[in-house]
Amino acid sequence: MSTELKNFSMDFFKLDGKVAIVTGGNTGLGQGYAVALAKAGADLLISTHGTNWEETRELIKETGRKVEFVQADLTKKEDREKVVKRCMEVYGKIDILVNNAGTIRRTPLLEYKDEDWQAVMDINLNALYYLSKDVANIMVNQEAGKIINVASMLSFQGGKFVPPYTASKHAVAGITKAFANELACHNIQINGIAPGYIETANTAPIRADKNRNNEILSRIPAAKWGQPFDLMGAIVFLASRASDYVNGHILAVDGGWLVR
Repeated sequence: MSTELKNFSMDFFKLDGKVAIVTGGNTGLGQGYAVALAKAGADLLISTHGTNWEETRELIKETGRKVEFVQADLTKKEDREKVVKRCMEVYGKIDILVNNAGTIRRTPLLEYKDEDWQAVMDINLNALYYLSKDVANIMVNQEAGKIINVASMLSFQGGKFVPPYTASKHAVAGITKAFANELACHNIQINGIAPGYIETANTAPIRADKNRNNEILSRIPAAKWGQPFDLMGAIVFLASRASDYVNGHILAVDGGWLVR
């Protein structure tokens, strides 16, 4: 035991030589995840729905790491395959997958349209499942890997006006646990991050609603909204050797929201 304790090093948090895919890694929380992984030493492939990636490219370039961008609609099988194929062509392996891409549509339950339900489930749940499965096959052959799913406070709660988002994020937590049960024996760790109320474009409508904003702040023990920066340490931990015995866990980064 004493030898193991002596062998622990802060190098366990480094990602030198690792390759990470981050979906939706060009804006918001995804951008924060991508930059954090690069700062820790990883090279990246970032899938995006659009082509607005120049800012993210510059941020990663400053770290000295490599980055490749692929425009893809992850609800389409051929686009998911394109992302995986391109990463293998450029880097020859996939060590880390961050399933960050997602969407949300706010409408009262009784007015919710079928097409909005399907659109949210297709990207938040179905794309995550299929991409994770494809990447897991590669990681099994490598005998190592990290899959990090982006969950939500609504993986634990019901929310309002977002029934498919809530359903999808509950399912993300479940898939995380199911994959962990089957892949842990292959030295693959599958965990989730559940961001609390973070200042991003997605939460702008809530923050603009004075009453709702005050309701949220009054429940957060930290008494403030989080920033994308607040999630950067968590993503590095779950992607690194330091978390090798953490599996099937949903890590809440929420300023204490869930304990109030």
